[in-house]
Amino acid sequence: MRAPGARATIDELPAATTSLANVSTSLPMFPLNAVIFPGVSVPLNVFEDRYRALVHHLLRVEDPTQRLFGSVGIREGYEVGEHGSQSLFRVGCRAQLTEVESRPDGTFSIVAVGLDRIQLERLDTSGAFPVGQVVDRPETSGAVPEELLQQARETFTAYRAALAEIRVDPYTGDLPQDPSYLSWTLAACAPLPLHERQALLEAEDAADRLRLVSDLLRTELRAMNVLPSLPATDVARTRWSPN
Repeated sequence: MRAPGARATIDELPAATTSLANVSTSLPMFPLNAVIFPGVSVPLNVFEDRYRALVHHLLRVEDPTQRLFGSVGIREGYEVGEHGSQSLFRVGCRAQLTEVESRPDGTFSIVAVGLDRIQLERLDTSGAFPVGQVVDRPETSGAVPEELLQQARETFTAYRAALAEIRVDPYTGDLPQDPSYLSWTLAACAPLPLHERQALLEAEDAADRLRLVSDLLRTELRAMNVLPSLPATDVARTRWSPN
């Protein structure tokens, strides 16, 4: 992810977001120019040597439920190439490898599902693949007002209706009833650039996330009404960037 000898930097967060009671654990890391959300399945195309090594490592884990890795967004830099990633967000997601397709050339097509949020404390890139020291970053629990749930669903329904006239519906089926899973689903479907998707990941509870995603979707709707031939949905990722 970076030139030999270079060190990745991790964005600083307010000290209050880190609990001293959390004990860090080691986790293989897969930085991306994308954001993985809990509860959402993500297809990934794996071809770079270090991430092929990561997949091989996970496949040697006998228990499939323990084939876990972490992902954080790349704030500045690149996933591949001579320079690689240079600056990483700290809040990311723990994911479980669920599907693997090996190709004759040694690359992989994989599917992973996001499990829960993590915070990256340190990143070691000296081995065959990156390994992070991470702590859990659970979101705050609390009741979500029914009015907010209805507003979020109505906003997303309006967005889907507007989008159906120009592109494929970003979501099929009924929206989740659970407030937390609803917030993650709308965050994953929203056509937003990386920094705004990261803001959704970092929202401290479902209510905050639903308010934010509703505001962002309303902005997208206004943009689509002004420039229907250049929908803001072009920035959405239906498949995540290759490593």
